[in-house]
Amino acid sequence: MRWAVVPRLYRITIREGLYPMIAAFGDAGSLRGAYEQVDWAATAVGPPDSWSPTLRASLSITLNTRFPVTLLWGPRYVLLYNEAYVELIAGKHPAALGRPAEEVFPEIWDVIGPLLDSVRRGDGSVLMQDLRLDLHRNGFLEECYFTFAYSAVRGAGNAIEGVIDITEEATPRIVTRRRIEALGRLAQALAVLEDLDHLADKVAAALRPAASDLSQVRLHRLHDHDGVAREDLTIAQTADGPLVRIPLASLADPPVEFLLTARLNDALVVDEAYRTFLRLVGSTTAEAIARVAAHQAERRAAALERRMSEALQLSLLTPPVEDDRVQIAVRYRPAAEQAHVGGDWYDSFVLPGGCLTVAIGDVSGHDRRAAADMAQIRNLLRGIAFTVQSPPSAILSALDRAMATLGPSTLATVLLAQLTLPPRPAGGHLLRWSNAGHPPPVLLLPTGQARLLTPPPEPLLGFLSTTTRADHTVELPPGSSLVLFTDGLIERREAERSAAPECLLDVVAQRQQLSADELCDEILKHFGDDLEDDVALTIVRTV
Repeated sequence: MRWAVVPRLYRITIREGLYPMIAAFGDAGSLRGAYEQVDWAATAVGPPDSWSPTLRASLSITLNTRFPVTLLWGPRYVLLYNEAYVELIAGKHPAALGRPAEEVFPEIWDVIGPLLDSVRRGDGSVLMQDLRLDLHRNGFLEECYFTFAYSAVRGAGNAIEGVIDITEEATPRIVTRRRIEALGRLAQALAVLEDLDHLADKVAAALRPAASDLSQVRLHRLHDHDGVAREDLTIAQTADGPLVRIPLASLADPPVEFLLTARLNDALVVDEAYRTFLRLVGSTTAEAIARVAAHQAERRAAALERRMSEALQLSLLTPPVEDDRVQIAVRYRPAAEQAHVGGDWYDSFVLPGGCLTVAIGDVSGHDRRAAADMAQIRNLLRGIAFTVQSPPSAILSALDRAMATLGPSTLATVLLAQLTLPPRPAGGHLLRWSNAGHPPPVLLLPTGQARLLTPPPEPLLGFLSTTTRADHTVELPPGSSLVLFTDGLIERREAERSAAPECLLDVVAQRQQLSADELCDEILKHFGDDLEDDVALTIVRTV
């Protein structure tokens, strides 16, 4: 008799207990064990054999869906969910299964509770996009974003039995987007960086809107004696949260190293995506450091070359003649964008007969070759002037012939002027000059009137050695100023920025009271420091 009862009881147990559970959870996949471990009879939804056809059908659909889906059943919103939903709630599984939503999600219940109630009341479906809902799912309160839809599940008589929740986690997308934006701001800010002294301020300002990922950003320059390790980024847990240290080593020569430190968001997992973002912040900053350091090194080298070039150029030019009957002021300015010596020059000397000779010239080219040619031409001119003791036209013709025979083989402009130093009976001086293709000089009279001395132009030196050249004369009353200049003073690469020699007239007019030095400074002040060519300037003022 006992052996007959046991099989019958076994069959009853299978039919009335396990079979309904097997049928309900057969599609649960890897969650089947978790479902079977729940004491459903002790839950608000009761044992599976008491479940309504609506719940059974809804659960079957949920378990066979690969998208994260959960059912929130009954007035307590008991959770039943599929495998994909486990990834969203992480550490809350498996305890969440079969429990009321308010117990599972106490940290966000003030937000989702009213939404669920509205659906259960029949107010219609709810769709929320990229809603921030911080979950305690990985051992800490984590910054999370979700897009989800709550819809009513209706049973017999159209009664709402539960709510179905279809969810997509938006956290990776939103966090990645804001990190990309932060990197873009950082790259844009550092693209215009020109000085490493402002690096820390630029980085901090660019990353300030990214406080959700990096806050309290600091940059420290490293030195050999500071004892800071140069390893890869490290993350340390401190009382104020995680602290990242990112060494920034540039490839500059010599190397320039900084250390970037920042507080991390303790509401985010420091995963590989977070570390990649931090490394990109470091590499973007390090690349900017290398670029700026290289440019600074180039600027230092250019400045050094510029100083050396200017010193070399000035060493080839002699100081002006000193005489109590005239004032002579000279200036030389190299091109603002180049550190090369050029072919602009000036000279002044007194011939044995007492005639003051003033010269200004410009040799073609803007390099050391031009400077060497300039020195040769200047020395040839001096030697010929002392030897032939002739008017300027004859001296320039002899210089032309000497260049054709002896070199240098180049083209050059020269304006050569002679001024009689002994006072003439009228109290003034006679100026005699000849011009080989050079810009015309400006004469400022004691009355304040200014005019160009523009006789017909003659060819440059080195063009035709057989050119016949002419002399021109003009009276210089006491208090007159003669302005000699090279074309770099007024010419620019863009035609609209260039000026004609006549523009000098407005600059010097009514400035007859200025000394030669003061007039030089006034002219250079007017035309600015952004010179695109070398400039030589000489002013002779009679007293």
